[in-house]
Amino acid sequence: MARMFHEPESNVYIVTMIGFKSKINPEVVKANLEHSLLKHRRFSSLQVVDEKIEGGLKWVPTKVNLDDHVIVPNLEPKLIDSPDKFVEDYTSSLSQTGIKMSMPMWDLHLLNIKTSDAESVAVLRVHHSLGDGTSLMSLLLACCRKVSDPNEVPTIPSVTKKIDSNGHSKGFWPYLLFKLWLFWNTLVDVVMFIATALMFVRDTKTPLKGELGNGCLPRRFVHRSVSLDDVKLVKNAMNTTINDVMLGVTQAGLSRYLNRKYGQLNIINGLSERNNNLPNNIRLRATFFMNLRPSAGIQELANMLKKGSKAKWGNQIGYIIFPFTIALRDDPLDYLREAKVAMDRKKASLEASFSYFLSKSFLKFGNKAASFPSETTLWFSNVMGPKEEISLHGYPIAYVAPSCSGQPNGLMIHVVSYANKMTFVLSVDDGLIPDPHKLCDDLEESLHLIKTASLLKDIN
Repeated sequence: MARMFHEPESNVYIVTMIGFKSKINPEVVKANLEHSLLKHRRFSSLQVVDEKIEGGLKWVPTKVNLDDHVIVPNLEPKLIDSPDKFVEDYTSSLSQTGIKMSMPMWDLHLLNIKTSDAESVAVLRVHHSLGDGTSLMSLLLACCRKVSDPNEVPTIPSVTKKIDSNGHSKGFWPYLLFKLWLFWNTLVDVVMFIATALMFVRDTKTPLKGELGNGCLPRRFVHRSVSLDDVKLVKNAMNTTINDVMLGVTQAGLSRYLNRKYGQLNIINGLSERNNNLPNNIRLRATFFMNLRPSAGIQELANMLKKGSKAKWGNQIGYIIFPFTIALRDDPLDYLREAKVAMDRKKASLEASFSYFLSKSFLKFGNKAASFPSETTLWFSNVMGPKEEISLHGYPIAYVAPSCSGQPNGLMIHVVSYANKMTFVLSVDDGLIPDPHKLCDDLEESLHLIKTASLLKDIN
C-alpha cells in the first residue's frame, strides 16, 4: 500500500491541521521533535529504489536537518485581513507542491496567527507512504500529554468489536447461513469493485463529480466541528454506531447540497426551481477506507512498532465502494436507517480485504492498474481521536483536522473525534466545489435535523 501511494494517480499526502490554544515557539517544537518524531524510523529515512524488487522501495536511514522540515513563514498578522482565509490559502498551496524523495517525506509548517478557533495553527504534511491515519494518530498520541495531567499520555480510545449474532453460539445452521451470506456479499462486492476499477460502472455526473486526473489539482481544506454529545444522542436513540450516524449525516448533507445545486442549474437553464430538484437514480459512491488491523481503533505506538506485532505500523488499510442514496426524505432518520443497512451489509463482506490483496497483487506483477478507483465521487475516512483534551510539547490543542491531497476524486470527507467534538474535514477540488463552507453548513444542519427527529421519536 505504501508503494501504491506513489502511483501517479494516487500520489497522496496526509495534510493535518492542528489548532493550538496558545502561540507556539518554533525552537521548543524543534527541540522536542528530536526526541519524538525523529525517533521513528520512517520519519528519519529516505525512500530509495530497491533494485531487488521491480518498482520497489526500501527505507534507508539518514541524518535529518530539521531546518529543512520545520517551516516558519514570516507573518505580519496586522496586515492579514482574514486569518481564517489566510490559513486556508496557505494550506491549499501545500497541495500544489510535493516533498522531494531526497529527504524524509514530511514537513511541519508553524503559523503563529490567531484564527476564529485557535491562537496558532500547525500544518503537518506527511506522504501517505509513511503510514495511514491509524498509524499517525497513534504517533500523535504518543507525542502528546493530557491537559489535565501533563505527566500522563492520552487515553487510547478503545473500540469493542461486536460479536456477530450469527456466530457459533447460535448453532450450526445459523453459522452456515451467515457464511453463505458472507460469501454472496463478497462475490457481489468484488464484481462491482472490479467493474468500477475497470471503469465499466461509473458514478453519475453531478456537481460533486470531477473529471479523471483530479490528483494533481489544487485542493482546499475546510473543517467544521459539531458536538460529539449530539452524535452520541442520535447513536443511542437509534441503536446504531457513531460511524453509522456520521454516514447518515453525510448522506443527508450531500443530498441537501446537490438539491440546491440542481435548483441553481434549473434557474440558469430557464426552468423553475422546485422543492425537490434532484434527478432520479443518482449513483454516488465513496471509496471508504477501513482499518484491517485485528484490533479496531487506535493502537499504542509501542505495540505498533514492536517486531511481529499484528497491529503494526504502516498502511494496513483496505477500501470498499460505499453507496450513498441521494434523495430528499420527509423523515431525516431515513438517511441514518439507509446508511446503517448499507454499512451492515458491507461489514458482512470481505471486500476491504480483497481490495488490499488485489493492490498487492497488481504491484507485485507491475500492473499499472494498481491505483485507487477514480470513478467514485468521493473518498470517505474516519479516525477516532483522544477522549480528553491533550497538549503537544506543552501546547494545548484546540482541534485536529486531518485530510488528504493528491487523490483522484474531487471531494474527500474525513471525520475525526477529539474530546467532546466531532469534526468534518473536507478536501475539495477548488474548481469543482467553490463553496465548501456551504457543504459544511449542510452537514451541520443535517445533524441538527436528525438529532431533532431522534428526540421526537423518543417522546412519541
